[in-house]
Amino acid sequence: MEHSDIHAPASAAAAAVSAILLNMSDTSDLTTDSPAAGPPGVSAGRAEPLLSPALLHRLERLELVSRKIFRGRMKGERISRRKGQSVEFADFRNYVPGDDLRLIDWNLYARLDQLFLKLFQEEEDLHFYALVDTSASMNFGTPNKLRVAKQLAAALGYIGLCRGDRVCVQALGGAGRSAPVVRSRSGLWKMLQYLDGLVPAPAHDPSANTSLHDGVKDFVLRGVSTGVVVLITDLMDKAGYESALRMLIGRQMDVFVLQVLSQEELDPPVRGDRRLIDAEDGEAAEITVNQYVIDKYHETLQAFLHDARQYCAQRSIMHVLVPTDTPVETVMTRYLRSRGVVR
Repeated sequence: MEHSDIHAPASAAAAAVSAILLNMSDTSDLTTDSPAAGPPGVSAGRAEPLLSPALLHRLERLELVSRKIFRGRMKGERISRRKGQSVEFADFRNYVPGDDLRLIDWNLYARLDQLFLKLFQEEEDLHFYALVDTSASMNFGTPNKLRVAKQLAAALGYIGLCRGDRVCVQALGGAGRSAPVVRSRSGLWKMLQYLDGLVPAPAHDPSANTSLHDGVKDFVLRGVSTGVVVLITDLMDKAGYESALRMLIGRQMDVFVLQVLSQEELDPPVRGDRRLIDAEDGEAAEITVNQYVIDKYHETLQAFLHDARQYCAQRSIMHVLVPTDTPVETVMTRYLRSRGVVR
């Protein structure tokens, strides 16, 4: 997604350097464009698997966490806070006409001369959605942001599958391939195949890049059930991210945001004269990057991250910053566990 306007830097120089690191290709001089980056997830001529067997084994011990109560369509392995009919006793309540007589505790009636119903914990399936931003700005950094986003979606999806949850991974924009809905470990291959097939939107083509607003709107209009939604994105969108998050909240979703940024964005190494080309709309700029510009960039980036965290916190949205150089296993077992996304 586009970055230069999102940060609203205090100077034109800072605006330009924001564009370099967060959304633009740069060159070592002012006349020659740099070659395009290769496809995400490809190294030394071959694609690595999104999830290693060792990581899959560790993920099986985790569980997705929902902070809300949802009504599942099918039985799963998740213990609901709602009372239902299962094998694990939970509580009693007074009998009212119309209740199932089979649930009356007759032993308690014999002692107290009152009718009570036995309540049980209900196991339910959770609807889990991973929304992956595939705009052109995600095709940036080492490791590649889109590659990391796909790994996170795959890891979270697998955790859900291990617990019998309904899992759907969905690209926001891009090729528009239909997203599979899977519910058991046997659906892992289908989910990974879908994620492997996701490619970033073409660079320098505004018409091919879907905004967060439009991508989330398309997702919501499909009539999806309420559940847990993890939005995996860099949050860099010229139109802003706020309306997209409001739509998810409006559907009573339990929303988490994983903001994926590369090390080049967090601590830019760029110096000297550069010709910058915006990854999404093709706008070009020429700039000399010095320490003052870099300092302004850091200032602007920190303000942007602070605003995103504040916006999310005020709306009960969990925000987690994910640097791409952090191993996925560390993100899952430390970052997300400590923030309550998994347990």
